[in-house]
Amino acid sequence: MATRMSTRPPAPRRGPAAGGSGRSTLDSRNHAAEELSLAQARRIALAAQGFTDPVPRGEVTRRHLRRVFGRLSLVQMDSVNVLQRAHYLPLYSRLGPYPVSLLDRAAYRPPRILFEYWGHEASLLPVELHPYLRWRMARAREHAWGRMRRLAAEQPDLVRWVREEVAQRGPVTAADIEQDAPRRRTGVWGWAWSDVKTALEWLFYLGEVTAAGRNGAWARMYDLPERVLPASVIATPTPDDAEARRQLVARAAAALGVAAAPELRDYFRLPVAGFREAVEELVEEGVLVPVRVAGWRHPAWRHRDAKLPRRVRRATLLSPFDPLIWERDRTERLFGFRYRIEIYVPAPRRVYGYYVLPFLLDDRLVARVDLKADRAAGVLRVPAAWVEAGLDTGEVAEALAAELRRLAGWLGLHTVAPPERGDLAGALRVAMRGEQVP
Repeated sequence: MATRMSTRPPAPRRGPAAGGSGRSTLDSRNHAAEELSLAQARRIALAAQGFTDPVPRGEVTRRHLRRVFGRLSLVQMDSVNVLQRAHYLPLYSRLGPYPVSLLDRAAYRPPRILFEYWGHEASLLPVELHPYLRWRMARAREHAWGRMRRLAAEQPDLVRWVREEVAQRGPVTAADIEQDAPRRRTGVWGWAWSDVKTALEWLFYLGEVTAAGRNGAWARMYDLPERVLPASVIATPTPDDAEARRQLVARAAAALGVAAAPELRDYFRLPVAGFREAVEELVEEGVLVPVRVAGWRHPAWRHRDAKLPRRVRRATLLSPFDPLIWERDRTERLFGFRYRIEIYVPAPRRVYGYYVLPFLLDDRLVARVDLKADRAAGVLRVPAAWVEAGLDTGEVAEALAAELRRLAGWLGLHTVAPPERGDLAGALRVAMRGEQVP
């Protein structure tokens, strides 16, 4: 029987005024929807995502990392490494250049404060969220991918054997176990998982094994949770499903600042069942405040602690997998910026490029740039750069040139190559030479 955790929030507080003084239009203790302009909603969202927090001037420490994860609750992982792995970039966008070993140690060295699991997609999450994701582990037979479920049903002996191997030998990779596997079947395509890998991912979804680390080939190293996660996390009682949903919706709302239902549910990829009830209960508790955002057709809510800054001052590139923009409809509603990642689009059909990063300048997405880290040559390649319609090309080019130099330095690259194509390429080439942009 699951044990209910007590996580009732304190009494609702009045929201802060814009700029920190006076009565704010965000103040509300009732359920009548407040009115927000689109510009206000953008600034609230950016503040909630950490873009108004100060960038560290000195050494970036674990304290700064905790602050970012306190804001975001998770970062998405992805295997594409044409520029930098996806989970490293959101911290760069918020903290500036930082040692990626800081994130690696937080996730894979004691005392661990992060763990891998299915949050949004494959994600790094604070360890304290582990209990609130056990409902997903318990429902693997309903929600895991078909191949994993079929293998678990058809080859239970293999699954048991693989778990025993992890228990005896962990931390261990799939390749380590495959050498001794009683049976191996690889699919037709080169990227298809073997049965051993499929069994490991099934056990990972169940929560019976977890990621103890990553090897040099970016392969998961599996081990038992009790040997990886802090003992206090393992000992934490499992909340009931309703409590877990409330906590995850509240976390999503805090990370988004202001959100409509689709992105609020999408943040942790929550099922439809129970979502409406969680929102209604959080409204009753004062955690969520109903709002109407100009131009949005969806009902929306802001988190009670959301801040409305007078302005946002930031110039940074964003990962295609950054939580600010990963829900593409929300990105278009908030910023008027239509964004689709084109990695899986055949080259002749790509509009902007293979690995295109949006450029955030203050509270707007003003440009997008296709980037590639040529590590062998020590060069940051810029296959394309594009500016949004109606903007000052010179101002955008100057800011983007500075950001490209900063990014290249963080990546350990010595040079930024001139952009090759795009309607911002000419102005950006001039700005990168240090000349005045006409």
